[in-house]
Amino acid sequence: MQLSVTVTVQSPQINDLCVFSLQINSTRRLPSFAAMAHSVSGGTVLTILLISRLLENSLLNAEVKEGEILPPTIQRLMKGYNKYLRPFFENGPVTVGMSLDIASIDTISEINMDYTATIFLRQRWTDERLVFEGNKSLSLDGRLVELLWVPDTFIVDSKKSFLHDITVENRLIRIFPNGTVLYALRITTTVACNMDLTKYPMDKQTCTLQLESWGYNINDVMFYWTRGNESVSGLDTLQLAQYTVEDHYTSVSEAIYETGHYPRLVFHFELKRSILYFILETYVPSSLLVVLSWVSFWISLSSVPARICIGVTTVLTMTTLMMGARTSLPNANCFIKAIDVYLGICFSFIFGALIEYAVAHFCTLTHADAHMLMYGHHMHDMDDEMNGIITTISTHSSRAKRRKEPAVTSPPAPASAELSVSPSSPSGSEPKPEVSPPEPTNWCLTTLATLRKILRFISCCHIENPHHIDNYSRVTFPLSFVIVNLLYWTYYLYF
Repeated sequence: MQLSVTVTVQSPQINDLCVFSLQINSTRRLPSFAAMAHSVSGGTVLTILLISRLLENSLLNAEVKEGEILPPTIQRLMKGYNKYLRPFFENGPVTVGMSLDIASIDTISEINMDYTATIFLRQRWTDERLVFEGNKSLSLDGRLVELLWVPDTFIVDSKKSFLHDITVENRLIRIFPNGTVLYALRITTTVACNMDLTKYPMDKQTCTLQLESWGYNINDVMFYWTRGNESVSGLDTLQLAQYTVEDHYTSVSEAIYETGHYPRLVFHFELKRSILYFILETYVPSSLLVVLSWVSFWISLSSVPARICIGVTTVLTMTTLMMGARTSLPNANCFIKAIDVYLGICFSFIFGALIEYAVAHFCTLTHADAHMLMYGHHMHDMDDEMNGIITTISTHSSRAKRRKEPAVTSPPAPASAELSVSPSSPSGSEPKPEVSPPEPTNWCLTTLATLRKILRFISCCHIENPHHIDNYSRVTFPLSFVIVNLLYWTYYLYF
């Protein structure tokens, strides 16, 4: 902006009139008076400088007032307008319609349980004080929103939000002849989303975006979606890294607080996680490690370094894989996730393969000792039987000697007595020791029978050839792993 000023100065020392034409632009730079110094005196130059200073001050005041100058239509609308009072004040609530356009969902964090989205928020309401004649709407600069009443809408679960301001604040204000006001904003917000990670990574998450009035209750402001479920757009063309949007819908509710009931609009959207990434990143490597641990079943039991190396390597690799799978998840999380269950199953099979070799190797070392032990027990039983036979023979011989000695020393007895005693001596003297210890004999027989049963049961469980352990493991381990996988995937995909 430039201002042209013509100054006429009459100096008493000079009869001629000096006319100066000054131009002062908006940068408020004063013209140079060096060229005029030769024709005027010092007092005249001082007077001109004072006038220039006054003109500059008046220009500054004009620039300040120029920012407050509005078009005639807006001036008529703003005359008597109070932006601190809502529309229809004391005449019922004002209805505010809203619509959303989801520009992008940048990140979805399981660690922080939130998502970050950029949205275009559009609000419509009617202000009877802004009705004007005409058939065209007025599109105003976003900075003029400071002159109007706007709803105090906020995002309920927002952790951090900001309004874009490059190159200017991304706000739009448009006034229609019937008094309808359209107010649009471009916002990036980080919103909390409670997630159930029990079936991670085969889970579905339902997140919400809630809009609510901060200070106006339902008696002052009413919120509604302008087009129902179609009030939210942009999700159909949205591309996410790990998720796909399966469904979305809107709802209207009320927020109840101690200070009253407040209007609330809720936008729900359901996210399904893409499992392909996790299959390639976690499930396939862990399954291959389990299969690798089975290779040891085909290696000879005498190859101790080879089998130990395979077992320890697979265990350590599986441990590293389990730790890597937890890096993208919350550290303090009470959920037992589906991926944790699968990794635990794989680790159990790998560790079981290592324990299998330890058992098989131990049976190999003790196999010869077991045979020697069984042979020793058999020889001991034979010795016991031989000792019993010798004892019985010696007992009979001693009894025969005792019977002969009284016959030599005692006088001959009558025939009748001899006949009565002689048959009783073999029949009467022998049964007495046999009848006296019947109970110990029965107890010993019962104990021996019980021991034979125990030995018979142990012999059934005894592995004659330790190499058969590997043969059994080659079938049982893969078959068990397949059955467990069928149960795992059936449960987490269909239940």
